[in-house]
Amino acid sequence: MYEAPSQEIFDEMKRIATSIWIKYDNTYWYVDEKLWYINQIENFQDNAMVMYRMFDNNNQHIFYKKASKDVINYIINNQ
Repeated sequence: MYEAPSQEIFDEMKRIATSIWIKYDNTYWYVDEKLWYINQIENFQDNAMVMYRMFDNNNQHIFYKKASKDVINYIINNQ
């Protein structure tokens, strides 16, 4: 059973995920779809990790580089 992070960690993960998606081409509303999904996620169980896992390895690396130590520790402890 996964533990939900603090609201601060969850909000930071949401900001990071959003910042990565908005850099992509939205020609076919793919970005809109991902951003809508992120905005619907609530801080419950492993939902924060859903925002991290939705990325490929390269973007997970970018996510990780943008994250605070608290977020990194949360990711490590919930993989």
